[in-house]
Amino acid sequence: MRLAILTTLALTAAVAAPIIAQQPPMAVPGSPNPASITGGTYTADPAHSMVKWTVNHLGFTPYTGIFGDVAGTLTLDPKNLSAAKVDVTIPVSKVTTASSGLTAHLLKPAAGGKADFFGASPADARFVSTGVVATGQSARVTGNLTLNGVTKPVTLDAKFFGAGKAPAMMGGKENVGFTATGTIRRSEFGVAYGIPIVSDAVQLDIIGAFQK
Repeated sequence: MRLAILTTLALTAAVAAPIIAQQPPMAVPGSPNPASITGGTYTADPAHSMVKWTVNHLGFTPYTGIFGDVAGTLTLDPKNLSAAKVDVTIPVSKVTTASSGLTAHLLKPAAGGKADFFGASPADARFVSTGVVATGQSARVTGNLTLNGVTKPVTLDAKFFGAGKAPAMMGGKENVGFTATGTIRRSEFGVAYGIPIVSDAVQLDIIGAFQK
């Protein structure tokens, strides 16, 4: 019986192998070529956009958390990238870290005074660009960041990552993606708990995915 089963499996594999070998490999739909960008207004893809933040924890290690579910729009003209505009909101209430205890502390209600970090019902953060200086596939993006009720100018260094049309089984939409980096000082936004043993400087590493 065992021999019969093994023989059947071997025959099945022998028949299937040529069929599988004939299947063309699936091409990656996104391209790093800027010529693949099409103009128009894109909507943020909340499932694939995120803002990673990193602070220096006591001088021992970096510590990272993530804001996801980004919403908003990006307007692009491939022939005039310096005219690009971005307006996105980031739900601070959905912040997550590797520690459930720390995540809870970030959203802990104020106890008779000011919350240590964001508090129990933080408003969404928002970034609205005010200028873009494009150089090749990179750009310096200036804008206003509103966080914790405070609005300050912020500069981000952005890089084009890829663009193209998604497969039909994944919606068939035009996609474009960027990465960006920047640094803010959290004390300027009224989040000063733990400074200096937890750094004032916050490194931002951003993934922006947009569709239309």
